Amino acid sequence: MKHLFSIVLSLFTILGFAQTPLKPVTWNATYVATNGTEGEIHFTAAIDKKWHIYSQRPTDVGPIPTSFTVNPNADFELVGKVEEGEAHEEFVAAFDAKVFVFSEKATFKQKIKLKNQKGTTIKSTLEFMTCNDVQCLPPTMIDFSVLVPASSTKK
Repeated sequence: MKHLFSIVLSLFTILGFAQTPLKPVTWNATYVATNGTEGEIHFTAAIDKKWHIYSQRPTDVGPIPTSFTVNPNADFELVGKVEEGEAHEEFVAAFDAKVFVFSEKATFKQKIKLKNQKGTTIKSTLEFMTCNDVQCLPPTMIDFSVLVPASSTKK
C-alpha cells in the first residue's frame, strides 16, 4: 500500500510540474509625473533570457506586434501614441524573417495631460506575443489600472 501511495504521489507531482504554464514575460505599469499637469504611463516588460517580445511596428511575416489600448476618461487626455524604447532587428527562425524585438527588458511610454488635479485611475490593455528559439506562446492580453494621485499643485 505504501508503494502504491508513493507511485500515485510521484505521478501527481510530475503531472503538476508538466501543467505549470510558461510565463517568460512579467509586465508592470506605473504613472510618472513630468510636471503638475502632464505625465507618462510607463509599461515595462521584464523578459526571461532567450525569450523576446515584438515591437509595435506592424509586420506581414507573422508575429503579433505589441499593442496598447489606453482608455481616456474625463480626467485626462492622451498626448500622441505609445512610444517604445529601442528594439533591435533580429532574424527569427519561427517566421523565417527579420523582425524588431526586445530582449531582457522593454519600456513603452504613453504621455497624458491631466484635465484637473483630483487624481484618476487610467485603465489600459496591452496585447503581446513572446517567442524563444523553440516556440512561440499564444498572444496574451493584460489589463492594467494605473493610479494617478491627486496633485496639490494648482493650475
